[in-house]
Amino acid sequence: MKPTEAAIGAPCWVELGTADVPQAGEFYSALFDWTVATDPRAETGGYTTASLAGVPVAAISPLYAPGQLVAWSVSFAVLDSDATASRAAEEGGAVLMAPMDIFDNGRFAVLRDPGGAMFSVWQPRGFQGFGLWDEPGAACWVELATRDVPTATAFYQGLLGWSASSGDYPHLSAGGRQFGGLRDMNAMGVPEDVPTHWLVHFKAPDVAATAARAQALGAQTLSGPFHLPGTGYFATLRDPQGAVFAVYQAEDEDAAVA
Repeated sequence: MKPTEAAIGAPCWVELGTADVPQAGEFYSALFDWTVATDPRAETGGYTTASLAGVPVAAISPLYAPGQLVAWSVSFAVLDSDATASRAAEEGGAVLMAPMDIFDNGRFAVLRDPGGAMFSVWQPRGFQGFGLWDEPGAACWVELATRDVPTATAFYQGLLGWSASSGDYPHLSAGGRQFGGLRDMNAMGVPEDVPTHWLVHFKAPDVAATAARAQALGAQTLSGPFHLPGTGYFATLRDPQGAVFAVYQAEDEDAAVA
């Protein structure tokens, strides 16, 4: 899928905050065949864009704040970053970085939901976000791991206009397009010291081969590869600097997963 413009309420960009941008660029380029380019302007602080065949798919950025964790984050497209940030604070969330313009590309803010998970909102202008979705090497799914599914569901539905399905694993949609899910950390028995978070999934042509390649490049496999009948193949990985991400292969695609 090649989005031509950001779908309001849906993910429009994923970004890795990391302590060593060049090293991260080497790792993900080797894993996903990305081409990375660092913005030479001093005011960008080394912000690096990753592309596939010339199409932007993600970014790698330095850590900007003391205590900031090495992690992947998700940005959701909005019509008005200022109004969204204000509403998030009113609804039990928090504004971690006030809305600001990024040149003429757009306006963004960094927020935290009531459960503690960090995310961003992006008001697109010159830059719409990633140009590939659900293609090999690009993001294909985002998942919120939370300890309070009803509160998280209500918060994001009110803030971003999502639809959420019923069931043990609610699926999330915006503008008729499904893009993610909500996972109950308590039901999974996740230790209390693990914070709520968004997990980015990248599409892989072969999950087992990708996980093995990641390990050879210095990553750690946290779970999988495993097969979820009717859905596909998954593995959750931790990159050499500590950021957690997942890879996914659709059910109807050839697999080499035991």
